[in-house]
Amino acid sequence: MFKIKILTVGKIKEEWLEQALSEYEKRLFRSCKIEWVLTKDDQSLNLLCKKEPFFIALDSKGRSFTSETLSTKLSQALEKQGSSLTFVIGGAEGIEANVIKKASDIWSLSPLTFTHQMTRFILLEQIYRALEIQKGSKYHK
Repeated sequence: MFKIKILTVGKIKEEWLEQALSEYEKRLFRSCKIEWVLTKDDQSLNLLCKKEPFFIALDSKGRSFTSETLSTKLSQALEKQGSSLTFVIGGAEGIEANVIKKASDIWSLSPLTFTHQMTRFILLEQIYRALEIQKGSKYHK
């Protein structure tokens, strides 16, 4: 089973978003455990990142992929890191430059800017999609 830790700032404010995240966590349940680490501010997030030996920062200026390529990259990263990965989603101001420099890799989910709360949902959906692509399921058409 894979373990994915997601470091991010703040609590979820919208009930509908909490429900959407819960739905994808249920879908991932059999293949992947999601661990949320929520910090109160960017400074706390930065301190946590310093303790992480390997993490992928999510930033609109990072490398972007097709869903198929992201599936391959995710699979390779999980294999390389012993089935455990950490993703970092910045707060309202994004991820600080010193944290970006420390990141093992920088991925973009889109050139568009999303709220850090929406990024949580998009990340979970893309993780689910990537794993379904690896399985050869019909989810990704």
